[in-house]
Amino acid sequence: MTSGDSILIEGLQVRTIIGVHAWEQHQPRPLLLDLELGIDLRNAAASDRLRDAVDYKAVADELIAFAAAREFRLLETLAESIARLLFERHPILWLRLAIGKPGAVPEARNVAVRIERRREDYAVCGR
Repeated sequence: MTSGDSILIEGLQVRTIIGVHAWEQHQPRPLLLDLELGIDLRNAAASDRLRDAVDYKAVADELIAFAAAREFRLLETLAESIARLLFERHPILWLRLAIGKPGAVPEARNVAVRIERRREDYAVCGR
């Protein structure tokens, strides 16, 4: 990804039904999201107004609601769905997203997927 300005949201807990095993598909489980949103922060810094910034509380609330309202089999699918949602709703240039699934492998503290996407990754075919 590119260097520059970004907003970090670390350790955001969301709950969703996720997993490929039958026992995972009955009850929501907690996942941990670490998110970095690339955005030019100069306009917000100059105006000191929320309308010129990305509202990170709104982003967190959107992600919590989005995860709770859907079911997924794979972390990869959830990660890609979140990336699309954020590019559709916010003026971000790029993102880094890691989604952890604590307890997925009992011998490991955490298992996670990490993706990096740019806005132009979704410009193909009208997406």
